[in-house]
Amino acid sequence: MCRLPPGGPAPVAQGGSPVYRLAIAFACLLGTAPLRADDPKPLQRAHAHNDYEHARPLLDALECGFCSVEADVWLVKGQLLVAHTPVQWNTSRTLEKLYLDPLRDRAKANRGKIQPGATFYLMIDVKTEAKETYAALAKVLEDYADVLTVTRDGKTETKAVTVVISGNRDAKTMAEQKTRYAALDGRPSDLGTDPPAALVPWISDSWKSHFKWDGTGTMPDDERKKLREFVAKVHKQGRKVRFWATPETEAAWKELLAADVDFLNTDKLKELEKFLRDR
Repeated sequence: MCRLPPGGPAPVAQGGSPVYRLAIAFACLLGTAPLRADDPKPLQRAHAHNDYEHARPLLDALECGFCSVEADVWLVKGQLLVAHTPVQWNTSRTLEKLYLDPLRDRAKANRGKIQPGATFYLMIDVKTEAKETYAALAKVLEDYADVLTVTRDGKTETKAVTVVISGNRDAKTMAEQKTRYAALDGRPSDLGTDPPAALVPWISDSWKSHFKWDGTGTMPDDERKKLREFVAKVHKQGRKVRFWATPETEAAWKELLAADVDFLNTDKLKELEKFLRDR
């Protein structure tokens, strides 16, 4: 959470100056304020699904301590626009303005970190044609090389933000790149080919394609067993697990945690934050 330093007659060195406080206030609005010792502990398993639909894209999730956010991206006349459907296209809501620029600013303000002691993920869900969109996206990501995790000749250097490409993925092009600033969001079928974990660090799939339980009552034993076996299989290959369209209930979140699912996918930022912090 972005907090202002306490007011009162504190000396400038302690952050009591009105000018200093005003600067921090503006930084809070931009999501670039320096991290403070009393900021909330990062929630490494919290993933903000369709993050851009919240009142303050990225910033609301950061304030709740989330370490992963998701943005749907469309290539429209050379621009990477963030929106859920074409009806919502707006040239002021680009990937750069909503996510890459504020993330870079926050990393610079906090010695290369988005959240203290945690890896931060930006999932980009590509909605337009894979090859053309990735070609445009790769050029944009290269401009943010100072803060993005990079893989060169098979060796990965982790930086402030790790980008994961989902949706319409140009997997062949990405696999062949000598230098790339993004990884792939895998599917269960990828487990059979066992690609490098640096290329496919996640395995994601729809909850409803695997399970019938809707998060009410008790999870059936056979489905609980199936969930845990799937997670164990993914983890054995050194990858992380995420399900989308999961039930948004505490019972479901408890089962996901118990099964060691890496990311809890949610549209309910405050509710998931409270659940995780209470535990």
